[in-house]
Amino acid sequence: MDLTEIVKKYLAVAGGYGRPAALNDFGLDRARTEQVFSTFDEDYHISRYFHFAYTGGTAYKISGFDHTHVSIDAEIQSIL
Repeated sequence: MDLTEIVKKYLAVAGGYGRPAALNDFGLDRARTEQVFSTFDEDYHISRYFHFAYTGGTAYKISGFDHTHVSIDAEIQSIL
């Protein structure tokens, strides 16, 4: 999934920017979820709009840390 696809899926899952969405709701298998979100987390221009949290539920290793949810800032639109 590219960035635009992730943002569209995020909006469908979370219902709007700035709201937490469970990583397991993106419909990707574990390996793909960890790979896709780790790639975005390691890119400075993208990662500043992504906010990961561990709040309970299915945890994924994103850049080496356990996370269950992500929220994305509306300002990400500036790079889409």
